[in-house]
Amino acid sequence: MAGGRRRGGGGRRGGPRHQPGTREPTPLPSALSPAAAVAQQNAGAAPKTGRPKKPVEQPEVRGPDVDSLGFQAMDRNVPGLSHVILQKLNMKSYEDYKSAMDGRKSSSDFGIRTYFDMFQKMEDTFKFCAECKKLPDALPDPKSLRRCKRCQNVYYCGVACQRANWPLHKKFCKKLKLVALDRLVEWLIFTGDIPFPTETWTKPARDVEGWEDWFSMQGQLEEKLDTILAGRYMTLLWANAGKPRPEDGELRESIRRLVTDFHSRPLTIGLGLRLFGIDPLAKVLTVHVVGASHVETLNTRLTDYDELTRMFPGHWGMEVVMVGVDVVDGAIMRPPLATPAPRGRVYLSSYKGLYHDFWESHVETKLAARPDLVVGFHPGFHACPDLLAGWLPTLLLLRDYRLPVLFTVYSEQELKSSLQILVELETHIMGYAANPFASLRPEQVYSSPNKAPVYCSSYYIALLGPAASAVPGAEELEDDDGWQGGEPSATGAAGGIAPELG
Repeated sequence: MAGGRRRGGGGRRGGPRHQPGTREPTPLPSALSPAAAVAQQNAGAAPKTGRPKKPVEQPEVRGPDVDSLGFQAMDRNVPGLSHVILQKLNMKSYEDYKSAMDGRKSSSDFGIRTYFDMFQKMEDTFKFCAECKKLPDALPDPKSLRRCKRCQNVYYCGVACQRANWPLHKKFCKKLKLVALDRLVEWLIFTGDIPFPTETWTKPARDVEGWEDWFSMQGQLEEKLDTILAGRYMTLLWANAGKPRPEDGELRESIRRLVTDFHSRPLTIGLGLRLFGIDPLAKVLTVHVVGASHVETLNTRLTDYDELTRMFPGHWGMEVVMVGVDVVDGAIMRPPLATPAPRGRVYLSSYKGLYHDFWESHVETKLAARPDLVVGFHPGFHACPDLLAGWLPTLLLLRDYRLPVLFTVYSEQELKSSLQILVELETHIMGYAANPFASLRPEQVYSSPNKAPVYCSSYYIALLGPAASAVPGAEELEDDDGWQGGEPSATGAAGGIAPELG
């Protein structure tokens, strides 16, 4: 929804993810672990905003509840699974879950007393037969579920189900092993071990074509990875995870994938600035992240987007404002700046509410700066009519105010569906392509794992204003290959992916 959450306007961080089109809720947020507070240690102090001391009253917001839809989708795949998740988290209802995602519960509220308890509860939420979908309580012996030895990810209630499922599972078993490993190692993001310290880019942003180039600029990379491998929390992880510690080579690759996952959003913002020709070295910039949710904001540190400073050394200052109804109270829950962002710094702020409400109450009244770029990570308006209806006021605002917009999606299927809608809304689609800074971390459909994993921000769509056909008196542009030189037709938009921005 406009200002909703992932798959309905959100982003990420927390644990196992979800199914394209319908967001499945996080079964156990690692951010609520006993070590979560470590993630806040390096948070800096906020500079003065130049705003009135009396806060602006934010309107009550309503919209489609995407997590609720996710619970429904989960139970359609595995009946009763949502109840297991709530039970393991010491919750009585979905409202308790929502309070947790809003940051209003501590780890003690979940009955988590030890590291082993935390990891065991998380693993328990994955215990259902991948073939017959039965949960442990539905089996004669609840302990009869056995995990696939290869991937250490999916479970079976017996040999018959495992054999019946193998023709399908073997297509994804290798990838699901990576998913299971990354799911555990992700905890080190919340302890502060990941990401490792990075350095100012030694190449201009335009010459960094993807993650291979980015890693090549990280000095003493192997030493940094060794430090994480030998760290206290890596040791605690494998002493309590209930699984044998993998080889160091596997852990190194997992850390690298999670580092790309962490930095994917700021680097995608940087990509958007470059695609639209917006120069951070020429003026102070403001970026709005529309549809931000707990996925972007739960335990977010004030320094989490500092890679933009390393990408654009010497920039004049940049503010990134998270706007969404599910923004979590935390370090970045501070009002947007009414004055320019501090020079050479990335300043994070947030607004809990719908984007079109934020525009009226803050941007139009000059309590917040007009954005130079608007970014939506996995807006999800394609998923269902309710989500599209929630997003519609924001999509029309972005179009009619001619704001540079960059949306990301998980897959080519989502790309096609989203383009179809944007074409019907007569939006000027400047281009769409694979994102060179997509996360390299594979993510499974939680309640239906035997599907191809997806990757966050796999593709981008660049938008700017209304289509030429929607502007009275505008000359008709030449239609080339579906988007270059003009507006893509609905058929062209759904039929192919352009190689770059036009």
